[in-house]
Amino acid sequence: MCLTVKAKVNTSIVIGASNFSFLGTVIPTLARMMKKAIYFPPFKLARRMKEVQDKSSVEYQRLTWDALRKSINGLVNKVNAANVKNIIPELFSENLIRGSGLFCRSCMKSQMAFPGFTDVFAALVAVVNTKFPEVGELLLRRVVLQLKRAYKRNDKPQLLAAVKFIAHLVNQLVAHEIIALELLTVLLENPTDSSVEVAVAFVTECGSLLQDLSPKGLHGIFERFRGILHEGEIDKRVQFLIEGLFAIRKAKFQGYPAIRPGLDLVEREDQITHEISL
Repeated sequence: MCLTVKAKVNTSIVIGASNFSFLGTVIPTLARMMKKAIYFPPFKLARRMKEVQDKSSVEYQRLTWDALRKSINGLVNKVNAANVKNIIPELFSENLIRGSGLFCRSCMKSQMAFPGFTDVFAALVAVVNTKFPEVGELLLRRVVLQLKRAYKRNDKPQLLAAVKFIAHLVNQLVAHEIIALELLTVLLENPTDSSVEVAVAFVTECGSLLQDLSPKGLHGIFERFRGILHEGEIDKRVQFLIEGLFAIRKAKFQGYPAIRPGLDLVEREDQITHEISL
């Protein structure tokens, strides 16, 4: 038994020694990664920015970029329905043209983590879109791309999050209602339990607005839902969801407003609506 253990130990030592050769390339790579990902407290970051003399240097640009990223992430992460009006002036004080990608990424990550605050993030984007429409369009395109990827991968949680974000961007008139009807047509063309469930969730979120802006289009979507019910090929649970959606429509979407009080921050005539197709 002792001999066997010794043999195993010797073998492992030989294997370990043979693997040392690749450390010459791995260690510098890890060092570069750690250097890029190093954390600086805000006061230390501000001090380092003051110490840099050349404002056009790579180091100074990296420091200002890191400060911008942290500031935008902090503002987006703490926004809610109660303080959104206070967050907006602080957000506009940042360089949103340079940090447009940072803002979009931060909104999408926060919305994915907290879907219940989707309408708050959409209201924030709606206000930014009035001043910087290119930022609103960039975010909308990225959310559509996220939706397409989730649909192809059959990633239901990510698909539901993307669909909910698009629904509230439609409610805020950042996105044109045509994208909503187009999305519903795609989801219900070849219905499955998952696609119909996602479509029901989408109509629940933005059906109130579609009823006002495109009643004929919404009627066509509900006729498709009715046809799916008559076919009876989907799960009973999903059939109950469709019946519940018909009840919500009959009640004229009471309890499911397009924009809840406190988040109607932009006048309709001031909003810039983007017509983006799937």
